Amino acid sequence: MITFEQVTKRFPDGTTAVTELDLDVPEGEVVVLVGPSGCGKTTTLRMVNRMVEPTSGRLFVDGRDALRIAPHELRRGIGYVIQAGGLFPHRTVTDNITTVPRLLGWERERATRRARELMELVGLDAVVADRYPHQLSGGQQQRVGVARALAVDPPILLMDEPFGAVDPIVRARLQQEMLRLQAEVRKTIVFVTHDIDEAIAMGDRIAILNVGGVLEQFATPAELLAKPANAFVADFLGEERGLKRLSLRKVSEVTADPGPVVGADASAADAGRVAAEHGTDWVVVVDDDRHLVGWATVDELGDAARLGELDLQQPRLFVYAENSLRAALNAMVSSRVGVAVRLGPQGTYEGVVTHEILSAELLR
Repeated sequence: MITFEQVTKRFPDGTTAVTELDLDVPEGEVVVLVGPSGCGKTTTLRMVNRMVEPTSGRLFVDGRDALRIAPHELRRGIGYVIQAGGLFPHRTVTDNITTVPRLLGWERERATRRARELMELVGLDAVVADRYPHQLSGGQQQRVGVARALAVDPPILLMDEPFGAVDPIVRARLQQEMLRLQAEVRKTIVFVTHDIDEAIAMGDRIAILNVGGVLEQFATPAELLAKPANAFVADFLGEERGLKRLSLRKVSEVTADPGPVVGADASAADAGRVAAEHGTDWVVVVDDDRHLVGWATVDELGDAARLGELDLQQPRLFVYAENSLRAALNAMVSSRVGVAVRLGPQGTYEGVVTHEILSAELLR
């Protein structure tokens, strides 16, 4: 959808912001540009819609030479989102969203109908339609900015640090909302951030840029974390690269260990035998429908004839198929026995995720 061929941007003061960039942005994917200050992230983004003109090289958008297209025509197919949405403070939410449709000659009724559709799509309550930006929270302002960018259904979205002005909790929610939205609308998105964790969460592919707009590596998040191209990339990814890799894998992608599990009708003696077979000093207790009753160490069971009658301990955290392996590690750290208990959608016991399972994944 977007192709950079040997694109360079050099400003009049001699500063080179982007150096001979070769980059392909596949249709329908989120490509994240990330790197230190001065690496040309925003400059690269703004060259796509010609808010910044390349000094040399070629740039293609949807197969057409972007430098031969009038900027106003090019921008009709490109939505643009910046920090805090970049909203017009004197316009209501509806008027902000309908800015481009109205400029293109849409009738007010049609534009307003489109605004309502988009508000629902991005998770905005209809009651804010007539409010002004200063009456909205940071998260709401950002949603309005996204809705405005989608108003005329452009195939391309440019997003420049879109969630950088909100607190971490709201930021995480907006990231999830944006991923949900992308699953529905499948736009080609170029996304700028300085946060490598956000890049990993949001990107189908990540371009890591060095100072001067030098492309150091362009790959999927999994490829980047598994095989950094050089020391610069490895340093930028950080020392917790293994933990970041775990955040990309779901619990459903590994086979849970059955664990030392016994039925609610089992005795303490039965539990002791099962624990010994598994090399543990604890057991998990389930009922006839495989619902978790609780867990206990063998020493705590005494000479109980039926474990289901005891006041058993409950895991502090559970994990489910859709959770990440990083969430499983967090559950392990919170567990007295160092495992994460996995439950099914109906609360049924599906086994445990162990340190050995996570270690094997990191070695793959």
